[in-house]
Amino acid sequence: MKKNLLYPFLVVSLSFLLVACSDQTKETTIPKKVEVTDMQDNKTIHNVPTAHWSYEGETGPGHWGELVPAFSACIQGNEQSPINIEFSQVKASEGSENIEIQYKPTPFSIVNNGHTIQANAATPSNNIVVEGKEYKLVQFHFHTPSEHQFNSQQFDMELHLVHQSTNGELAVLGLMIQEGIENENLAPVWDALPKDKNEKDISIKEPVDLQALLPSDQTSFHYNGSLTTPPCAEEVKWIVFEKPIEMSKEQIQAFQQIFPDNHRPVLPLNKREIIKN
Repeated sequence: MKKNLLYPFLVVSLSFLLVACSDQTKETTIPKKVEVTDMQDNKTIHNVPTAHWSYEGETGPGHWGELVPAFSACIQGNEQSPINIEFSQVKASEGSENIEIQYKPTPFSIVNNGHTIQANAATPSNNIVVEGKEYKLVQFHFHTPSEHQFNSQQFDMELHLVHQSTNGELAVLGLMIQEGIENENLAPVWDALPKDKNEKDISIKEPVDLQALLPSDQTSFHYNGSLTTPPCAEEVKWIVFEKPIEMSKEQIQAFQQIFPDNHRPVLPLNKREIIKN
């Protein structure tokens, strides 16, 4: 992950996941072109028009695909995320879904982008390898309640760790969050939570140890999906851990006071397979 144009790509076009707009009014803004570039050689991948979107009303999830043509996948896509992971429909891995996680304590900066709290990596120290391809961690962010469901049940929150390969492909690790003990690994982030939308990142005082954040049992569900925010682009590799992590009631409420509800409802699985590894 180079420091050139990756972050504008993430902040502007993906939202928390990867943001499409900064305007928080209820009205759709005039679309504008935003150049999306390859993080390695600045090669243009495509242009993404932006428009205001939200989690409620006329700009909510049910209307995302109507806002601008570039968001059409939100209603026309066949491999959309999130999904309900019904355990009875899950297939056992035959060894083709191997994943290696290589994380170390890393400095981050955080921003309230109007849709979530997003932590941006300050160095390219963290990566995962999925089916032999390396993806660098670029950011992580949160949703409440959880976007994915297990057997139609939601969790208090969900954490998404967003990774990108050298050719722009995305892989996301999803972790369910349930109420329990205080999560000390996320305490440095929670100590700096910006309550209002801000344009400039806030540096975290302490490195965040993402490896320690992961559950000891790393059984996971793998499926092909999409971004869970506009433009809802598909061909995203999803790895969702079965075992949730914990945060205290106070930590969960601190986030929910800023974002009471920032989740996209589940979408049909259609003909996709969910592989348990």
